[in-house]
Amino acid sequence: MLNKTKVVVTIGPATMEKEQIKRLMVGGMDVARLNMSHANYNFCKDVIEKIQELNEELHLSIATMIDLMGPEVRTGKFANGEAYFRKGDKIRIYMDDITGDSTKFSVNYSGLIKDVSYNNIIKVKDGMMSFLVIDKKDDCIICEVLTDGTIENNQTVSVEGIKLNLPKMNNKDETDIIFAHKMNVDFLALSYVCTQEDVLAVSDILIGLKNDHIGIISKIETEEGVNNLDEIIRVSDGIMVARGDLGVDIPIERIPGVQKKIIEKCHKAGIVSIVATELLSSMEKTVRPTRAEVSDVANAVLDGADAVMLSNETTVGKYPIETLGMMEKIINSAEKDIDYLEFIKNKESNTMDITSMISHSVVECASKLNCCAIIAPTMSGYTARKMSNCRPSCPVIAVSPNESTVKSLQLHFAVNPVLINDLKDFDKIIEVSKKVTFELISTQPGDRIIITGGYPFKAVKSTNFMKIEEL
Repeated sequence: MLNKTKVVVTIGPATMEKEQIKRLMVGGMDVARLNMSHANYNFCKDVIEKIQELNEELHLSIATMIDLMGPEVRTGKFANGEAYFRKGDKIRIYMDDITGDSTKFSVNYSGLIKDVSYNNIIKVKDGMMSFLVIDKKDDCIICEVLTDGTIENNQTVSVEGIKLNLPKMNNKDETDIIFAHKMNVDFLALSYVCTQEDVLAVSDILIGLKNDHIGIISKIETEEGVNNLDEIIRVSDGIMVARGDLGVDIPIERIPGVQKKIIEKCHKAGIVSIVATELLSSMEKTVRPTRAEVSDVANAVLDGADAVMLSNETTVGKYPIETLGMMEKIINSAEKDIDYLEFIKNKESNTMDITSMISHSVVECASKLNCCAIIAPTMSGYTARKMSNCRPSCPVIAVSPNESTVKSLQLHFAVNPVLINDLKDFDKIIEVSKKVTFELISTQPGDRIIITGGYPFKAVKSTNFMKIEEL
């Protein structure tokens, strides 16, 4: 059975080898994410080329996502890659690049010393480590360690209750966008999006590059981003609930409510929602998740998220393949408990144009007739996206001769995009639809599929037919 909720898998040292990537692709990965806060161009190029080769070899169309570093502060390097800090000790945070140890470390933002004041609390490692500012020198901040713990290279840094004067777009992000364009990446994830202007700045760069393919996923990681959610949604292709940094900027007890609100608003707006961070974090070190983590993943699915994301679990974790397998099992189980008809009912008021009306009808019929699949021949992917937004109870198999369209659909709930040869006539569409269904889904005689699209194919701009076929 094809799962409907998509899985974004972050590729790192634990999964960079071709055989590991292949196992992830076969095991259910829909989108491969590369985090530019940690990865360099050589690493990214190598991984993207491996995915391209495997897509061809396995007849898949796994998409790629570049996650921009964004305007963030991070720690420098430590002598042994990490250092332990003991509660009550006095340490120094330097603005210039130095090699850190248990008494000191540096940050990549020289303006931090101007932004902070006495008694401010500096948080590191997604808020797990805290330091109280007790003095400032010309080149460093003197702090008292408030919590015991270990800090590694390149950890996030923030200041409680303070908005740092960081630039909205740095040179690295601009260079990374150009790199993503050259590598034909499918999605860009924008870090620390606070207003629609943050998104539009990236859109302008893509327009300048004449790139209308890359989808923009805005990461909500600050309270300002939450407050401006509606305007950010209007200019984004999707929203990621980035719970790690969000849980530093707002009280962690608010995250479940904010997550539900974001998923609901994305669903109403018809854009993708992704839930990220610590979904199965215990599987970094153990082969079995906690019951709370299983509930966390299941609740994201039940709330109607389009996708869930694995981060450290698959970049540095001991059991990346097993983690993905567990994620797929949880998704499959949770999807059986979704009230699909309730989702369909909630979309009724938004179905105004012809394509929306037919898409809604197709999804409703598929649910009530217990169809095993919806087949949607498409050039642009528009119809498939509309049906995805109605939350169909069966897979939507979007067949298209356009590779860019196929990859752009990889984040959409229930949509299983398939790259095919050009479709020229209606009979060919029916023939290919049945063939693809038999290849992807276990069917029984008498099972029904619904075929929908625009006819004549390529000659019309809207969906105008629905045909029910018995296998």
